Amino acid sequence: MDSSFHDLCPLRLTMDIIGGKWKLNIICLLKDGRPWRYNAIKRAVPGITNVMLAQSLKSLEGYGILSRQQYNEVPVRVEYQLTDAGVELLELLRQLRDWGNQHMQEFSNLKSHCPQCLLQE
Repeated sequence: MDSSFHDLCPLRLTMDIIGGKWKLNIICLLKDGRPWRYNAIKRAVPGITNVMLAQSLKSLEGYGILSRQQYNEVPVRVEYQLTDAGVELLELLRQLRDWGNQHMQEFSNLKSHCPQCLLQE
């Protein structure tokens, strides 16, 4: 077996996949299972630039968290939605949210970067 495989850390891999300022917002936004178009995602994630949105979508697609479907229309239509792996990840994110809720009082002096949790049911 390749020795570099043994050097991988599953937790670090997970954090690489979901880490960064925008990826969680995008994943949570796609939680309903329906396809989202690029501009709809851009409007729903305030403050994200075109460059950061494109990079985040490409990264999440590369890791198999979301799928990209391009329709050959004029103008070209592109839609994104969570894959099965992305839906599995939502369950883990809900568990992290629940942990945060349990410990929120301890950290009440800190401010969240998420004004309204997108994982709310």
